Amino acid sequence: MALQLRPPVLRERDFRRFFIGYATSLFGSSMASVALAFAVLETGGGGTELGLVLAARILPLVLVLLAGGVLTDRWGSRQVMLAADVVRCLTQAGLALALLGGDPHMATLIALVVVWGAAEALFTPALDALVPRIVRGDALSDGNALLGVARSAASIAGPALAGVITAAAGASAVLAVDAVSYGVSVIALLLLPRTVRDAGPASSFVAELREGWTEFRSRTWLWVTSAHVCLFNLLVWAPFLVLGPLVAQRDLGGPTSWGLVMALYGAGAVAGGMAMLGRRPRRPLFVGTAATLGWAMPSAALAAGLPLPWICAAALTAGAGSSVCGTLYTTVTQSQVPPGALARVSAYGAFGAFALGPVGLAAAGPVSVLVGVGGVLGFGAVWQLAAVAVVLTLPAVRAAFPQPGTPAAAPGGNRDASSPSPSP
Repeated sequence: MALQLRPPVLRERDFRRFFIGYATSLFGSSMASVALAFAVLETGGGGTELGLVLAARILPLVLVLLAGGVLTDRWGSRQVMLAADVVRCLTQAGLALALLGGDPHMATLIALVVVWGAAEALFTPALDALVPRIVRGDALSDGNALLGVARSAASIAGPALAGVITAAAGASAVLAVDAVSYGVSVIALLLLPRTVRDAGPASSFVAELREGWTEFRSRTWLWVTSAHVCLFNLLVWAPFLVLGPLVAQRDLGGPTSWGLVMALYGAGAVAGGMAMLGRRPRRPLFVGTAATLGWAMPSAALAAGLPLPWICAAALTAGAGSSVCGTLYTTVTQSQVPPGALARVSAYGAFGAFALGPVGLAAAGPVSVLVGVGGVLGFGAVWQLAAVAVVLTLPAVRAAFPQPGTPAAAPGGNRDASSPSPSP
């Protein structure tokens, strides 16, 4: 099948409008993270202060995710995303003004970053709930693939441009650009039709959380794949992010080499997303899980002491696998979970997938002192290969799913795919 450079999903007006706004805000956000880090360092902060600012964004992102799912299912995805982007626009404008003075209080930066992270947590589950509303069922996979391509492309281009703008005009200019990018997203969301509540009459917050949990745990494939990603983040990805730069500094020539590795991971993700356009495997969870075999390769290459070209090739492969997996996992969730519970289920999945990531980041360094850098990275690679082998044996993951947009693929129609459909 030929690569689709102009996918038909972009002909759908609502998705096209949203895609433009979302891609613009992604680009701004990818620049803002780099600029904020340099701003903290340039105002006299060190590693401790930078760590506090980064944690100030991550912690509320994890803690508020479940609330974001409940509020989205209660009020509608578009409304929650609008509120989140308005808040993020204001926080980035506030950060730009704070840095414009030249010597902001650390407490001010942390407070604004906490609000930024909380708003991002509201936006995340709402995004998964919105996409099926603005994309036809048979184009759902293509829509998810394109959104993944936008995220990956922004992760490559944004930091590079942020460095240039920060050097030329200062970090406040980058954050001002990010505020404008959220404004573009707000305009795009305002142009979309208002979403309506699909859930039943509103009940208590706790009761709605419980309903979402019931939907989540009733689908074996959903909690298994979430656990799979959770343990990957804890045992493979977090150590790679912490220890990879140490290996690069010691053996590969320093930051330039590590930047090349991460850039190629992003390039692989872009290529993987583009390759998914127009492809709809009948056993998407099996294909998506098999693609995560590539996640073991960068850690294995570093642990084995391979030269830089091999490590770059491993990163490229892992990036492609990330896009394939993300596109297929997300599409199956959106097509199989009832719309009225989709945001809560997505929030549980995201919470489970990323909750242990900070633990892995904190533990990688101390554990490497005990068993060595190669030991930690090598264990992660072996774990990933073994975990994929186990997950692929499960009937719920090997099952065939109806293609999105067909009557059998109505949300909620495959509550637990532990009884596989015929193989392709």
